Amino acid sequence: MTDPSSLEREIEETRERLASTIDQLMYRASPKTIVSREVADVKAFFVDPVTGEPRTDNILKVVGGVVGTIAVFALLRRITR
Repeated sequence: MTDPSSLEREIEETRERLASTIDQLMYRASPKTIVSREVADVKAFFVDPVTGEPRTDNILKVVGGVVGTIAVFALLRRITR
């Protein structure tokens, strides 16, 4: 049978691990953390994190998509008149 002091120590260690896990989950789920993580992802899409140079291929893809969408809406507007 285990002595009471070792049981108390185990319970305390378990409490500390649970508290640490809860703190980590709260940090990961906080809106500020989520926003900063998403901003970093978007920046990494447009700027190479190693060299700091803009990724022109990705920028051109996005610009092409926006221009294409505007052109489609303009064409649809012209057709429906």
